[in-house]
Amino acid sequence: MIELSAEQLRRLQLVELELLKEFDRICRKHNIKYSITGGTLLGAVRHGGFIPWDDDSDVSMLRSEYEKFVAVCDSELDPEKYYFQDIDRTPGYRWGYGKLRRKDTVFLREHQQHMPYEQGIFMDIFPRDSVPDSYLGERIHSFKCFIVRKILWSAVGRFADSRSMMRTWFSILYHMTKRSATRFYHKLVLSSSDPETERVRALTFPIPRKGKGYLRKWYQEYTDINFEDATLMTEAGYLEWLTVEFDDYMELPPIEKRKVHPVVDIRFPDDV
Repeated sequence: MIELSAEQLRRLQLVELELLKEFDRICRKHNIKYSITGGTLLGAVRHGGFIPWDDDSDVSMLRSEYEKFVAVCDSELDPEKYYFQDIDRTPGYRWGYGKLRRKDTVFLREHQQHMPYEQGIFMDIFPRDSVPDSYLGERIHSFKCFIVRKILWSAVGRFADSRSMMRTWFSILYHMTKRSATRFYHKLVLSSSDPETERVRALTFPIPRKGKGYLRKWYQEYTDINFEDATLMTEAGYLEWLTVEFDDYMELPPIEKRKVHPVVDIRFPDDV
């Protein structure tokens, strides 16, 4: 296990910033709307850039915008510097969202070194899908999301879970669904495609602590936001989003919670 030094963490952030800029370039060229999200959005508002201890970067977009990006990324990305991964194009990939990665780098998180694909420094790209408006529909949909999330996670959970019983359960689930995991995910996406619902969510992540998803209207208007030395996009309702996700988002967490993810190996490009 590697404990990143302050210098290594900053180099990691600078590579991720490069990825964010490249992603933003493509999206603006093709009129694709997205929002920085999660700790990346929180960092932009509270710190003017990366949260000092944050080691990842996240964007989200409605499924229709995500599909636009996927359609153009191969022709836009310099294959000598970048590559895009998702569940359709990357054998063994078990995440319900895409990753844009930097070539000639390595970023192996704990318990993921066995995954059978190239793992460079990355940014996460989360599609937002529809949540049924009815209470019963939302409950059934949420349960389906939970099941698919566990199926996909089983590839990592069979090594990562701290409980031996759960590691065994995840191992059984992984082998039972090894050939069908992608099909389960696509069925869930197809059942989450109503463009008129009030709320949206990331299908393979838990819903936010409040409510039953994020308001779709937040993702229908966008604004620019400063992040480090870049100008990126975020949803116009980003302050509401931050309140839902983090409550008092301007308050710093206790020092003991300011942690990076456990890292097995990391290698940087020569130019960063």
